[in-house]
Amino acid sequence: MIPISFNGRDALFMYTQLLKEALLEIEDDDVKSIKDLVEYCRLQNDVDEDEIKKVQREYRNQTPIWWYTAPYFMYSMLNRGLREMDVDIILKMGFFIRHLHQHITELHREQKASMPANFHVFRGQGLSMEDFEKMKKTKGGLMSFNNFLSTSRNREISLENFARPAAFNTSSVGILFIMNIDTDICTNSSTPFAEVTNKVGFFQDKEEEILFTTHTIFRIDRIERIEDKNADRLWQVNLTLVGNQDDDFNKLTSALRKEFTWATGWARFGHILIKLGEPAKAEQLYQILIEKAPSDKDRADYNHQLGWIYDNMG
Repeated sequence: MIPISFNGRDALFMYTQLLKEALLEIEDDDVKSIKDLVEYCRLQNDVDEDEIKKVQREYRNQTPIWWYTAPYFMYSMLNRGLREMDVDIILKMGFFIRHLHQHITELHREQKASMPANFHVFRGQGLSMEDFEKMKKTKGGLMSFNNFLSTSRNREISLENFARPAAFNTSSVGILFIMNIDTDICTNSSTPFAEVTNKVGFFQDKEEEILFTTHTIFRIDRIERIEDKNADRLWQVNLTLVGNQDDDFNKLTSALRKEFTWATGWARFGHILIKLGEPAKAEQLYQILIEKAPSDKDRADYNHQLGWIYDNMG
C-alpha cells in the first residue's frame, strides 16, 4: 500500500515537492553508497544474505527498474523507508532513489514519441478508513503518492487483483484509481513515467505497467462507489496528473522555497523533518551528517541545526 498525503490534511503534502527535490539533488559516491547499503543490510534481521550478496556483486549489471521490480529487498526496503520517513533507510538508499528517477526520466525521453498525448492508467490498492475520509474531504484538491508509483494500462488487473481484495479487509477500503495522464505535463515538469517492458523490468510485462517517479501529484476529480453485490467498500477515484505549472501547486511551494534557500540535499531533508514535527529523526540525520561533513562550513551549519533542535526539544 503506497502512502498518500492530501493538501490541507497532511503536513507532509506541503513539503512533498521539496522533499523529492532534496533527495534527487544528492550526489553521493555510488561505490561507497552501495558498500554502506550492504553493511546496513547485514545488520538487519530480515534481509536475506544471498540477496545482499547479489546486490553487492551485480548492482551495476542490471537497470534500476530491474532491481525495483525484482523480488528482492530493494523494493520493500525503499517503500518502507519512504512510507515511514526512516532516516537510516533513506540515507542508505538515497543513491538508488536518484538512479531510479534518472532511469525513468531516460526511458520517458526515449518512449515519448510512441506515447499518446493523453491516456488513462489504473491502480488498485487499499486505503485506510482514515485516509479515505481525508480523500473525500480533499475532493477537487491535490494529493501525492509518496513513493514510486506503479500503475497499469489494464483496468481489470488493477480492479480484480488489487482493489477488490482490499475491499474485503475490515480495516481498509478498496480503491480503483483511474488516472488521466497528459504526456506534455509530465515532460515539462519533474514527473516522468516509463513503460516497464521485459527489457528493463524483472518480470514479463503481463500487467502492462507504467511506473511514475516518486511523489507524483494528482488532482482529485471524482469519487464514486463501484456497485458490487459482494463488496460494499469498493470505490473508484478519478485523478488528473498535475505538473509544476498548476496554480495551486505553485502557490503552495513558492513561499516554502524561499524558506529553504539556504539548504540543499541532506541538509534540506533534515530541515523538512523538523518542519514535519520529527525532531528526533532530524537529530539522527544531522549527527550522521556531522561525521561525514565535507567542510567546516557544512559542519557548522549542521551543528547550528542541532542546537536549534535541542532548544526546541527542551
